[in-house]
Amino acid sequence: MQTIVLSILSGFILGSIFSLINLPIPAPPNLGGVMGVVGIYLGYLVVNYFS
Repeated sequence: MQTIVLSILSGFILGSIFSLINLPIPAPPNLGGVMGVVGIYLGYLVVNYFS
């Protein structure tokens, strides 16, 4: 759980920095893109679980 909180916190800080210096974020800029990344991760977990 600590890793998740630290990841969210570091992502928030980096996102804020990118916004302050007017750089595009290095991630999909919409929810659909983010869900695609989540889907890739979930697919990876499922395949590793069953193999």
